[in-house]
Order: sequence, then structure tokens, then C-alpha cells
Amino acid sequence: MVGMTESTAQQKRDEARAERRAARLARQITAFAATHGGSAEAVVEYIGARGSRIVLVGADGGWGDLVAPTPAIADAAVARAGVTVHEDFEGEFAGRLRTGPYEWTRMAGLQIGGPANT
Repeated sequence: MVGMTESTAQQKRDEARAERRAARLARQITAFAATHGGSAEAVVEYIGARGSRIVLVGADGGWGDLVAPTPAIADAAVARAGVTVHEDFEGEFAGRLRTGPYEWTRMAGLQIGGPANT
């Protein structure tokens, strides 16, 4: 990298790494959509120093989540995957989510004799 300063070279490496992470997340989002009725919608929530959580709800009501290391990578991933992104996890969007027995036992866990929350 002739003529580049060390910081410029590092910045280019960081940008390339972020692009690869966004592409990997986009592939995972697309695979989730294909598995859950052919489409998915998302909400991106900032979770502090850990980055951003991408919550996905498929056309069949199945749900899943992914964590991106930064909000910018999360935004790039959902844009690249082409899913509808909601501002909040509320209303009709949240109403489409379907939970199963596993989630109910984990949510109530110790109170109703389900598995321990460990």
C-alpha cells in the first residue's frame, strides 16, 4: 500500500471487515426468510457496547435474532437482505410472532417447574 499511512490502511481493513460481517449477516437473514415462509421483517435494537440485535419475524410467525457488532453493520445487513425494517417491536409486527412450548417454559421457567434459567 504505497503512499498510504498506517491509519488509512487500518481504516480500509476495518471497512472491509465490516462489509464482510454485514454480508454474512445478510446471508443468514435471507436463509431465515427462506426457511420461514419466504419472507421476513426485522427490527434493529441497539444493545450497547455489544452492538445491535436484529430481531426477525418470518411470514410463518417463526422468529430469531442475530447480533451485529455495530449499529451500522446491522443496518447494512438488513438493507442488503432486503427485508422490511420496523422502527419498534410493537403492534401488528409483534403480533405476528409465534412462540412455542420452549419459549413458554423458558419465560416461566422456575415458576411453573420448567427448566432452570441457567
